[in-house]
Amino acid sequence: MTREENKHCLLEVDDVVKEFALRGGFSRSGQIVHAVSGVSFTLDEGETLALVGESGCGKSTMGRLVLRLIEPTRGAVRFEGRDLASMGEPDLRAVRRRMQIIFQDPYASLDPRMTIYKIIAEPLLTHKTHKTRIETEFRVRELMSRVGLRGDQMNRYPHQFSGGQRQRIGIARALALNPKLIVCDEPVSALDVSIQAQILNLLCDLQDELGLAYLFISHDLGVVRHISDRVCVMFLGRLCEIGPTEEIFSSPLHPYTKFLLEAVPKPDPHMRKGKKALLAGEMPSPVNPPPGCAFHTRCPQSEDICKRLAPGMKSFGPRQAACHFTQ
Repeated sequence: MTREENKHCLLEVDDVVKEFALRGGFSRSGQIVHAVSGVSFTLDEGETLALVGESGCGKSTMGRLVLRLIEPTRGAVRFEGRDLASMGEPDLRAVRRRMQIIFQDPYASLDPRMTIYKIIAEPLLTHKTHKTRIETEFRVRELMSRVGLRGDQMNRYPHQFSGGQRQRIGIARALALNPKLIVCDEPVSALDVSIQAQILNLLCDLQDELGLAYLFISHDLGVVRHISDRVCVMFLGRLCEIGPTEEIFSSPLHPYTKFLLEAVPKPDPHMRKGKKALLAGEMPSPVNPPPGCAFHTRCPQSEDICKRLAPGMKSFGPRQAACHFTQ
């Protein structure tokens, strides 16, 4: 997929910080988890931006901040030019019709006591979009057909469906209110590889048909390369690099991005060149992040300035990277 230059900015994340206070024990008293630290990016209409990084880097927290499921400690999230933090409940309720989420676990995200009809119809009934049961049922059938399910299955329960079918139900629910933005939080990581491909192709088809924008959260770089227009690499709550997908994969600028790409398994034995370089040390704690560059404790290029001064994002054409030594 290619990014079209004439698209308008749909989402703007501006220097967002999220900190969690730890509670529940004497040793944790007063400690702070620095989950997201000064993250900024934009997302255009109809675009897919992938957030990637190791577990615990803050990408899922960032997805929830975008939807205002949790409140930022500092910074702003603007959707269609409006700051979500400044909105009251009525305005936020109206905006949330245009922002939806697909969850990681298709087993835990569906209420086992509800039929598929009730699950998909729930947002329609909550927002009172249809006047009669017949109109609502017609819309549910339409949504099920769009994601590859039969309408005569609507009175079944989640346990009667496979994992891939359950994720299709979750996608149908996310589409119910005609959103412009969908946060996809690891939407295929719990599925078999063959089913992953089907769901990814479905997401691409829906994007083309409906003009959807995706904030796609994943640790699977193969999936990211297939679906995303741009990639945003995170480490310990901070941005390392952001740019067009093919440029990131073909010539990464940040040392951490290079290690992530080198760690991807290569199926062709002829492409494997010796032993892979491993990151030194252990992942720093988000409770006590290192001073300066968050990556300096594991970076082979680290020098004294990295320990003292956090690098800012520098522009390199359509890309940005946060490293003192990137040229």
